[in-house]
Amino acid sequence: MIKLVYCVKQRNDISPEEFHRYWLEEHRVLVKRLAITIRIRRYGQSHRIETEMNDFFRLSKGTGEPYDVITEIWWDSWDELAAAGSPEGIEADKTLLEDERKFVDHARSVVFLTEEHEILETQ
Repeated sequence: MIKLVYCVKQRNDISPEEFHRYWLEEHRVLVKRLAITIRIRRYGQSHRIETEMNDFFRLSKGTGEPYDVITEIWWDSWDELAAAGSPEGIEADKTLLEDERKFVDHARSVVFLTEEHEILETQ
């Protein structure tokens, strides 16, 4: 399975509450509507929790500022991902990008493809 990981920072001109509300309530509806066109198998969002423990983990590892949301999109194979590059898929991607411009700071966000390797799952 191929996974796209999208580490997102919100635009500074909108509130965190509006950013999270929009991403979770409105943008996800658009992704769900376009899912078949872009051939995705799974879509998930992880919204940062506001807690002092974030500072503990960040400082203990010496990392930078946290992202606001992590979005993950899965495809079954490279062929499925490549098929998302159809003319319809390209139009769907443009639609998603146009919507993201309303609330995402693309210059401070990162996106990359991964191949997931499950190491441990406990019960």
